[in-house]
Amino acid sequence: MNTTENKASLSVTNLRCEYKVDPVGIDVLNPRMSWQISSAQRGVSQIAYQIRVAEKKEALAAESGHVWDSGKVASDESIHRVYDGPPLKSGQRRYWNVRIWDGHDQPSAWSESAFWEMGLLDPSDWQAAWIQPCVKDDTSISQPSPMLRSTFIVDGKVQSARAYITCLGLYEAEINGKRVGDEVFTPGWTSYKKRLQYQTYDVASHLQDGQNAIGVSLGDGWYRGNIGFQNQRNFYGDKLALLLQIKIVYDDGRVQLAGTDESWKSTTGPILKSDIYNGESYDARLEKTGWSKPDYDDSDWSGVEAIDHSKDILIAPAGPPVRKVEEIKPIEIFKTPAGETVVDMGQNMVGWIRLKVQGEAGAVVKLLHAEVLDQEGNFYITNLRSADQMVEYTLKGGGEEIYEERFSFQGFRYVSVEGYPGELTLDSLTGVVIYSDMAETGSFQCSSPLINQLQHNIVWGQKGNFVDVPTDCPQRDERLGWTGDAQVFAKTAAFNMDVAGFFTKWLKDVAADQKEDGRICHVVPDVIGGAGSAAWADAGAIIPWAIYLQYGDTRILAEQYESMTAWVGYI
Repeated sequence: MNTTENKASLSVTNLRCEYKVDPVGIDVLNPRMSWQISSAQRGVSQIAYQIRVAEKKEALAAESGHVWDSGKVASDESIHRVYDGPPLKSGQRRYWNVRIWDGHDQPSAWSESAFWEMGLLDPSDWQAAWIQPCVKDDTSISQPSPMLRSTFIVDGKVQSARAYITCLGLYEAEINGKRVGDEVFTPGWTSYKKRLQYQTYDVASHLQDGQNAIGVSLGDGWYRGNIGFQNQRNFYGDKLALLLQIKIVYDDGRVQLAGTDESWKSTTGPILKSDIYNGESYDARLEKTGWSKPDYDDSDWSGVEAIDHSKDILIAPAGPPVRKVEEIKPIEIFKTPAGETVVDMGQNMVGWIRLKVQGEAGAVVKLLHAEVLDQEGNFYITNLRSADQMVEYTLKGGGEEIYEERFSFQGFRYVSVEGYPGELTLDSLTGVVIYSDMAETGSFQCSSPLINQLQHNIVWGQKGNFVDVPTDCPQRDERLGWTGDAQVFAKTAAFNMDVAGFFTKWLKDVAADQKEDGRICHVVPDVIGGAGSAAWADAGAIIPWAIYLQYGDTRILAEQYESMTAWVGYI
């Protein structure tokens, strides 16, 4: 085969950087690049590769002037190839492509380009201030969700715009009435006092010339909501706060920063309470239409207070975000022997119900969530212990209304519906399934329906328990990152889905919460205090090794080595 024919049949595809496709906002100083090869021929293997990295996408096509060129490297490795060019700076984007040589020492064509973009690498990059809403709240119980807003001016043609956002609690942001990103339960759950994630968003398409507005809703989340099975609140703190910074680069080279400061306004709105265990209460009559648009009148809103909170602990996410990944339609509506109206979703799921309803203002629809029915066929919630898993929606009236939760999630198959105005139909409810957005990588099917059902249950068990951390259960007053459960399941998890980034993120919290004497906690993030038990604490050594075996990731061994040896040393 001549060189031209070889280039046509041999290609390099599926480019990844740090397990992600074109990641924006990473903080790995020497990112790793991976790829796959494709050929129409059989038995083709790679004997060498070459990576080029450039500042501009167009520059990759040139023969010189690249930021970094690996040269021809004699290696069959196509994963975790480390960038070894000039040091990377905050906000920098780098484009890259790769070609390989086959067993006949014939080169492929250059791959399509990919990129990565750095986040904010130094605390001094954060010019915005931490702010708290000046709203009255009783932190002993779940409180109305604060809403914060501000305006800023865009003056010129925008080349790029990035929003960097984090909070104490949970957040959901909008710019000019448009939702920022599609992630939920941001900034995620970490060992908050030591590690706090921020997200990076490309918001150029959200901006408009002239006045712009940004609005952010906050929820209690893991930070100050109910957590653990001892009815504890405010574990990490009792006040919610926001840190947000927008960097705008204009075509003429000007750079503009806008972010949280004491000029922001705050109030509360329709979310009267939000709690991960207990659900959400939403009064649509209290909605503030247009509140994240620039012409909204916020003259009756309260102010905010700047607070002193660390920026040294801010990190970019290593794992996949939690998203709304699937939707499920119910299969049956029935009455129980006790007279309850129950909807069967047909699948035990984790997420929430999207409710479609029409009725008079002030009507209240109550949704209760359960995994099973009891022996008599009635709604069974005893296993939830103190978790209410209850949603209350108060209608605003005036036409069809659609509602779904923002800062709470439930584990359930069955939904008890109370107070629904009119006829409840299968079209009234949709199940929204959330989990860390991991790609499916393996599947199993055989001739036995029972074994196939077992595999189906395993996959759905993983979906339901991989919600930013590997939990033990998604329904009762627990939902904690039990280390023993995670280590037993790690290799199976890696068969089903790409969990490398997921565990990379979580293992950093395993090390962060590790005791000084080397004991690893029963749950991570640690909210119950127990540590040092065989099988549970072994997660600190077993899971990094499992990730290495499955993904060839030596860096995770290096980064977790101190934690691993400290636990073994303690034993």
